[in-house]
Amino acid sequence: MEACIGLDVGTGGVRACLVDAEGRLLDSAERPLGARREGVLFEQDPRQWWREAMACLRALAPRARRAGVRAISVAATSGTVLLVDAEGEPLLPAIMYSDGRAQAEAAELNEALAGQCARLGYRFHPSWGLPKLLWLRRHRPELWRCGRMAHAADFLLERLSGARGVTDWTQALKSGYDVAQLRWPAEVARLLDLPPDQLPRVVPPGTPVGTLQREVAEAVGLPPDVVVVAGMTDGCASQVAAGAVSPGAWLTVLGTTMVIKGVSRQLLRDPAGRIYHHRHPLGWWLPGAASNTGGEALEPWPRARLPELDAAAGSRLPTGLVCYPLRRHGERFPFVCSHAHGFCEGAPADEASLYAATLEGVSCLERLAYELLASLGATTGGGVLTAGGGAHSRTWCAIRASVLGRPVLVARHTGAAYGAAVLAAGATVHRGLEEATRTMARPAASFDPDPGLEAGYGEQYQRFLEALRQRGYI
Repeated sequence: MEACIGLDVGTGGVRACLVDAEGRLLDSAERPLGARREGVLFEQDPRQWWREAMACLRALAPRARRAGVRAISVAATSGTVLLVDAEGEPLLPAIMYSDGRAQAEAAELNEALAGQCARLGYRFHPSWGLPKLLWLRRHRPELWRCGRMAHAADFLLERLSGARGVTDWTQALKSGYDVAQLRWPAEVARLLDLPPDQLPRVVPPGTPVGTLQREVAEAVGLPPDVVVVAGMTDGCASQVAAGAVSPGAWLTVLGTTMVIKGVSRQLLRDPAGRIYHHRHPLGWWLPGAASNTGGEALEPWPRARLPELDAAAGSRLPTGLVCYPLRRHGERFPFVCSHAHGFCEGAPADEASLYAATLEGVSCLERLAYELLASLGATTGGGVLTAGGGAHSRTWCAIRASVLGRPVLVARHTGAAYGAAVLAAGATVHRGLEEATRTMARPAASFDPDPGLEAGYGEQYQRFLEALRQRGYI
């Protein structure tokens, strides 16, 4: 028996899981984290990350030893940065991904690195790492001169293995690393006033960087020969957990918003900037984008009533109604329109019909998203993995399958800690990430298109597009 550990350092807590080579979740642990929020500032104490990570590892250690633990990897929030000294000790609290202090720096970087932004199809935002690092250089120069930069996952990786100054390219993307040319641009080093050799060494996610330091192994009760593997951002690790790792694989996450992630052999260049890419551990691309529409569309109904409405909605399909259930102002994907607002054309026969039309509307938007991705060169013809709260609705999954005209596969696991464990297994107990994912990330359920609904939804979808065109949204 062999197993791997995944750690996830998130906003609200540290999570860890122990997963065997077949994908069985053997054990898990979780510890809460505090934070300081003050105006646009959002900070956490990296020392607390480490204390709670150690507590989680101690909790897993007895079962991990019996299971023959082989490796450990770390996922963490994207865009979170900190300064550490030569020994890896934090000089300041970590600046979290959603911290908003670097507005001016983000605008400056979009001008200074306009060519890189255009080539890679993104723009810098205050939530990204590089604007925050530039802010630190300007506002804390005394610490900048004696410190070195790190991302959240790097900090944990160094403490676990002793490997200094190592990051992975999903963490480095938002700090200005060129994921196409696989190098730190000279302009980034100049802006940060750092020699290139003082920037982190960037490796592919899933790269072994060492083994557990003996003092760490002894402190938590794990064998010292456990391999430490470079991890990923939490979003990318969640995609691995769901099983979307091979070219042409796609995942729709229906949480508050609709997030779509996939794997492409080539960079998908989008002049409208609706998508951006991480680099796949095997060198392919991980395009992703988020709509302003999604599970939030169900806000008018109390959560306790959703199972009842789900059951009633099944007999109203297709409704024939054209619904775009946006609950806020403006859309960013699959189209960009600052003045977009939700609408429903037609008169619902009853509450269940309106509810069903809402599910259909988000499903139509999902179909438009995949058609956009295909127009940009993505391969999108297979089944679609799904996760998030919306994936728990069997009615919604069935509607989506018939609107999309392809199977909808419910992911069994989506946690970033689980994804980090799969990544670790790909580097040790399996022959690569694809084999690890095929074995460990099997879907929990599958919904096929209903031939009796597909034709009706095909016509309803065309009317949905026409309604968007009439309003100038597309």
